[in-house]
Amino acid sequence: MSPNLRFLLEYAKRYPLRILVTIILGFSGAIFNGVSTTLIVPVVLTFLEQDIQLTTEAPLIKAIVSPFDAVPEQYRLGVMAGAIVLAIVLKNLMTYVGNLTSNSLSRSLVCDLKEDGVRLLLDVDIDYHSKSQLGDIMSRLSNEVARTSSAISTLIQFFTVSSTLLIYGIILISISWELTLASTILIGLVTISNQFFIRYSKRLGELLSEASRAYSIAMIEILSGIRFVKSAASEEQEYTRIKKLIRDREKIAFRNQVNESAIAPLNEVTSIIAILAIVAIGRVFFADRIEALSTIILTYLFILFRSLPLLTNLNGVRSRFANSYAGVELVKDFLNRKNKPIMSNGTIAYNGIKEGIHLQNISFAYPDHDTLVLKNIDIFIPRGTTLALVGGSGAGKSTLADLIPRFYDPTQGNITIDGVDQRQFDLRSLRTAMGIVSQDTFLFNASVYNNIAYVKPDATEEQVIKAVEQANAYEFIIQLSEGFETKIGDRGVLLSGGQRQRISIARALLRNPEILILDEATSALDTVSERLVQEAIEDLSHDRTTIVIAHRLSTVQKADQIAVLEKGQVVELGSHNELLSKGGQYARLYSMQFADEAERDRAIIRSSYEVRSRLNPLIGFLQLLADDLLDDPDERSELINESYRSASHILESLEFIEDSVKLRIDRK
Repeated sequence: MSPNLRFLLEYAKRYPLRILVTIILGFSGAIFNGVSTTLIVPVVLTFLEQDIQLTTEAPLIKAIVSPFDAVPEQYRLGVMAGAIVLAIVLKNLMTYVGNLTSNSLSRSLVCDLKEDGVRLLLDVDIDYHSKSQLGDIMSRLSNEVARTSSAISTLIQFFTVSSTLLIYGIILISISWELTLASTILIGLVTISNQFFIRYSKRLGELLSEASRAYSIAMIEILSGIRFVKSAASEEQEYTRIKKLIRDREKIAFRNQVNESAIAPLNEVTSIIAILAIVAIGRVFFADRIEALSTIILTYLFILFRSLPLLTNLNGVRSRFANSYAGVELVKDFLNRKNKPIMSNGTIAYNGIKEGIHLQNISFAYPDHDTLVLKNIDIFIPRGTTLALVGGSGAGKSTLADLIPRFYDPTQGNITIDGVDQRQFDLRSLRTAMGIVSQDTFLFNASVYNNIAYVKPDATEEQVIKAVEQANAYEFIIQLSEGFETKIGDRGVLLSGGQRQRISIARALLRNPEILILDEATSALDTVSERLVQEAIEDLSHDRTTIVIAHRLSTVQKADQIAVLEKGQVVELGSHNELLSKGGQYARLYSMQFADEAERDRAIIRSSYEVRSRLNPLIGFLQLLADDLLDDPDERSELINESYRSASHILESLEFIEDSVKLRIDRK
């Protein structure tokens, strides 16, 4: 059994009663279909006043027809006709109920697939979402799940058609195994002729999945970045790109339709040829008994003729299943938890901090990457104190903050809360105790009230209003068109940056978190908004264990500890005054932001001189290495290390010059 078929059956096992009913109804319908088909020829011959001759060579037909021998001759035709009608009615009733049952089963399985998909997306780690394309995920949850549903329906139809063909086959064998053998060979050739179309259908199904996925990815990218698309005036460019994707997908869909449509006429032509060949073969087998077996042969040919459309249908079912096979493969891979990062959950309920959080010799590399972005960080954050993380872009500040709520786990070392490894805590209870306010605030396309109450659905209106007032957001909210019930658009697009930040802070205040993480919450705001948001943040962080990430050092001067990060390492740790007195990296950053213009110019000149003084020997080192003038491996290694150190110092000086120039431009 193929893995994809096993995957479908694993889901189908959830509904054993409906599967059993579907099987019973399908098989019963096939029996009634066979009985009605078998009776038609004797009834027609009786109506034409022809003698019906049944011999022991067709015991099954005789068993079906013989009960009517007890009926008086004048009523026999009517009773047989009534039996045919009754069998057809029962067959269609079974088919109708069976279709309802199978559709119910199919819909239930689709719901299960979608629910399991959503559950998986909520369970997998942040790393999976950061690497996956949203359009690809949505395509699998919608298009490919729908095609998987089609595959399930196709399997049910395959069983029903196969059951009917099986009943017909039993009747045909009972009439003449010789003719049935010949028929099987001839009809087998018809089936083999369809293999090309079925294989091609499978390939087209794969292409259709790829085209649908590409279209979904492109559309979500455009809609998510519509503001940028319009600002770049690239509407026509994007329209041309999407138009091509639409046309390419429709071309594949048309090729698929052409392929499926070719199956029926091909089968009809080859089937007629097969019937004519069987008639000729029957004349050879029964040449000496043709008159005595006329009823038998006519019944055989009629049943065979009735079975040929079913054979065509069966080939069509096989083609459709092959076409949807790619969708089943994608959904199976999507729902496979073994190949996805899912964070282990602890068993200890988090009940608060008594002593503090300890980051013990933390090192971290992103999954599937070898480069460490954090190296040997050891910091203790006492309960109720604030740790500020400062440093240049790419220093590892946000990555370090992401380890606190366990968006990632350290590659080396561990994080403990009151001496207990963070990984032993229940994730939900741990994250519920945290509040995160970041620069990139996410808001739902819902009302202001619902966005704030999202973190605490059972909050009272008084609690929401109190949180809003503490966040300095009440004044602007009541001035909105519908106050708290105002819809704020996708991601809060109808609000300003400062308004979105204050709603985010109100949301965090409503949760009343014990641990607070502020990730550059004011870096993109204007002066007025920054002042309001900063006041709200100071209220929010009061008496909480807080981790603050900031570029503007004015926002972290009151922090209990300030950690200066550079290339994933803590190069300085202490209070604001302690770090200033050291005259190191923090002092340089502070000088760059707060020193007067003349002093900053002197610092730039010093940095420029340092670049030149280190650049000249670096060029000499590299020349020696390029000319291969060093034979001693130790000297060569030392020269490489010295070149690396010089290049690093040059890079730091250039970053300082660049930041200073940017700051001057901003102030102008």
